[in-house]
Amino acid sequence: MTLPVRVALVTGAAKGIGRAIALTLAEKGTDIAVNYLHSQAEALEVVKEIESKGRKALAIKADVTREVEVAELVDKVHTHFGRLDILVNNVGDWITKDVEAMSLGEWRRVLDTSVTAAFLCSRQVLPIMKKQKWGRIVNLAAAGAYRAHGASGMSAFYAAKAGVVAFTKSLAREVGRSGITVNAVAPGVVADKERTVKEALEVKDKETSVGRPGTSWDIAAAVAFLVSDEAGFVTGDVINVTGGWLI
Repeated sequence: MTLPVRVALVTGAAKGIGRAIALTLAEKGTDIAVNYLHSQAEALEVVKEIESKGRKALAIKADVTREVEVAELVDKVHTHFGRLDILVNNVGDWITKDVEAMSLGEWRRVLDTSVTAAFLCSRQVLPIMKKQKWGRIVNLAAAGAYRAHGASGMSAFYAAKAGVVAFTKSLAREVGRSGITVNAVAPGVVADKERTVKEALEVKDKETSVGRPGTSWDIAAAVAFLVSDEAGFVTGDVINVTGGWLI
């Protein structure tokens, strides 16, 4: 499956799952805008890796929970590349803390980095995608959150990711006739975000049906499918990438 030459903006792409998504899309022929907030050195390294694959890349610092910075981010991407076809809303902080012990600031930060960031970035790219009559938006959710699977200390994170799923489905209804699909990928546990699939095959995991732990590259593969032409009839859906965890 090879993607045509298109431009993707991946938020939080300096490391972990975001990095894997950026590199995977680059391997399939996509130019990449690498968004970061604090990890400039890592973002620039991702740019070098993308360029070594023969694709164009640009690192852009922006806090995607801030409206003005999102507007500037998208404008820079569109100006630099001349188009913007794919948005991957990967950013999303999380905290393990019981409700009674959680501050309002912590609660808001978790929800803002997942739900508000997805809203701001999606709203900003939609006019561009509508003009192009083609677009792909993929939001990162979390396995379990979409069906209100509870876990102690995870109230903020699960509330945020359940919100991402609801946002995804509603937006898909709004923009489908404009040639834009909107989907979510819900990862299971990815304990080592730098581990390769080859390395994961050597590790036993009793929690998954396939018997190995998940990797960032497993998540990236699902995103790559959803942004492809082949996935043009898939929208408003959630792909769980869990290895059979929580079946």
